[in-house]
Parts: sequence; structure tokens; C-alpha cells
Amino acid sequence: MVKILAKKIKMSQIWKDDKVIPITVLKLLGDEEEVKNFQEFKDSDYVWVSGKSKGKGFQGVVKRHGFHGGPKTHGQKNRMRAPGSIGSTAPQRVIKGKRMAGHMGFERVTIKNLKVVQIKLEDKILMVKGAVPGMRGTILEIRK
Repeated sequence: MVKILAKKIKMSQIWKDDKVIPITVLKLLGDEEEVKNFQEFKDSDYVWVSGKSKGKGFQGVVKRHGFHGGPKTHGQKNRMRAPGSIGSTAPQRVIKGKRMAGHMGFERVTIKNLKVVQIKLEDKILMVKGAVPGMRGTILEIRK
């Protein structure tokens, strides 16, 4: 398995066979030894890309877990985005793993089977089809 570190440059699009293909441009990081590993990549190879996702801070249950919230009528004044009940009274505690508000994002995400669209060896540029985790400048790990 070949592992390479790269930096996310930008997202763009290219025309290929009269179709628009959304791509992500990645720049290889490392010395000459890692460049040799980079030469093993070919067009139309499939790679896995891992990295940290964008951080979103402290979020409520509607955004974080997709809860629908309570009704807007029937006496509900300020409970539209509240989680509702968090469990029965019998265990007299909150069960571990209960979906609640909290920190969202900035966790390791792996996108599998991204197709390599184009390679520029002289510029150490790799273009993959689709989106990869993180914002511009994020360090990513590419595995073949």
C-alpha cells in the first residue's frame, strides 16, 4: 500500500469528453523519496483520501443529528429545536451514546474510491474526482 501526504489546494472543474467533472487539486508534500511513490499513480486509478473534516463548533441536535424538533403550535412557545425526551425514568441516568448537542466536525474522515483524473509529475499535482475532507490547506493522506 502506497501512502502519500498531500495538501488540498482548491476545488475546480474540468471538461473531459464533453462533460464537466468536479475535481479537487492536491499538491504532494515530501522529499524526493516520496516522489518515487507518487510515480506509481496512473490516470483512472482509485485512491482513498483521509483527513480532518471542517470543524463546525458546538451545534444543537437539529443540525448535528438531524432531529426534526417539536411542533410550532399546541402550546409550544420556545421548544422548536429542542431534543425532547432523553430517556425513561427507570434507569435514573442518561444512557451512554445518547444523541445530544455537542461539538461537531473536525474528526478523521476517509473517502474511498476516488478516481484519479489527472497527474502532473513535474508540478507534484494530483487531481481526483469529487470532494475530499477539510478546507483549503488541509493535510491529507492518500492511499492506493
